[in-house]
Amino acid sequence: MAKKDNKQYICQNCGSVYPKWQGKCDACGEWNAIVEENTGHDGFSNLNPKRSKGNIIEFVPLSGAEEHLNRMSTGIKELDRVSGGGLVSGSVILVGGDPGIGKSTLLLQACAKIANQPEGREVYYISGEEAIDQVRLRAKRLGLDNSPVKLASSTEIKDIVATLEKSKAAVVIIDSIQTMYLDEVESTPGSVSQVRACSYELIKLAKRKGFTLFLVGHVTKQGAIAGPRVLEHMVDTVLYFEGERGHHFRILRAVKNRYGATDEIGVFEMQDQGLVEVENPSALFLAERQGNISGSCVFAGIEGSRPVLVEIQALVSPTSYASPKRAVVGWDSNRLSMVLAVLEARCGMNLSSQDIYLNIAGGLRISEPAADLAVAMAVISSLTNKPLPADMVVFGEIGLSGEIRSVSQPSLRLKEAQKLGFASAITPSTHTKEKKAKVDINIFEIGNVQRLINWFN
Repeated sequence: MAKKDNKQYICQNCGSVYPKWQGKCDACGEWNAIVEENTGHDGFSNLNPKRSKGNIIEFVPLSGAEEHLNRMSTGIKELDRVSGGGLVSGSVILVGGDPGIGKSTLLLQACAKIANQPEGREVYYISGEEAIDQVRLRAKRLGLDNSPVKLASSTEIKDIVATLEKSKAAVVIIDSIQTMYLDEVESTPGSVSQVRACSYELIKLAKRKGFTLFLVGHVTKQGAIAGPRVLEHMVDTVLYFEGERGHHFRILRAVKNRYGATDEIGVFEMQDQGLVEVENPSALFLAERQGNISGSCVFAGIEGSRPVLVEIQALVSPTSYASPKRAVVGWDSNRLSMVLAVLEARCGMNLSSQDIYLNIAGGLRISEPAADLAVAMAVISSLTNKPLPADMVVFGEIGLSGEIRSVSQPSLRLKEAQKLGFASAITPSTHTKEKKAKVDINIFEIGNVQRLINWFN
């Protein structure tokens, strides 16, 4: 008697598997995200029970000759920086971001520049979301309509694989992976099973043929790439495109890179002719800054290997509610609560009756703890209504006991500040063996947050 196929219920948001349907996923908390999917008689959809025994694999020592990575320039310096110095043959890059942020625009510009290089590389742009005419309209608006890019619109993975098998592609862009469909998988496009199966077929082909594969991915309302989490583990590089729709700055951030550094960023500016590279982000982020304004402080940060100066703005005002409001844009709200608690406990400041608003100007999102001291200075400046010197930068981490802790790469931060004309800096006390930067800047070292009050007396 033939065994019936088993059925599983899989969450389309996180990939969790359940033996029966239920309304809410226990793993991610999403409602109505669990969908029934068929598997093989053994519980696995792609395993053949009659498969022969496997072969013995060969182990080699760690020492040996390194294989040289041949990198291909995209013609966009910021994209090359984030990818680790250029595209590696056979690598797979996943690009995620909010709708309308500029993912397709950036990749269309990149593939046009690669196709126009004298090497004559073949570049394929396969769109599953837009019709060919829509992509052509964007290319015409960007002035790329004469580029020798091979364009197609398809969602069937078998057709795409059969076409690329006979091609000499150097770069392939799939826009987007959530629209791709494999008929062996009995679920709708965008489901966990479809995304996993389609990605596997494309990645396997890219590794075998040696072309660079870009996969555009949708994101959830929480900002994570939609589909199974295993997708981010399957690819070599994960890039997130950040920014606000109403703001003209865009940040391309590497959160995973097997061929380069993580947390590297590329900065772009959205203009009429598309995305334009920003070679000096610090100057652009500070272009609209006004001096002698209370609540403003310049933070010298590090994003990847690049020093970036940004303005931190704070506004402190008496609250009209029983519970004061805390609004944060571009920084961690929990980190702000910790800094405010330290200022109240160690400096005797009364902030429990004040509404506090914090903003990182320019649309950049900061995650490093080195911004603690700059945030504290901006809050105290707004509370006392006394501005900081316009030519001063600040960086340092604040501990719960009120101490100012040292941060990484202070020399690089100070050199960037000097390059932009800043004359003074407030930094943590130096206790490490790192040599001080030879910069023409007045450096004021602070060991405790209690000394911050002295700057406003």
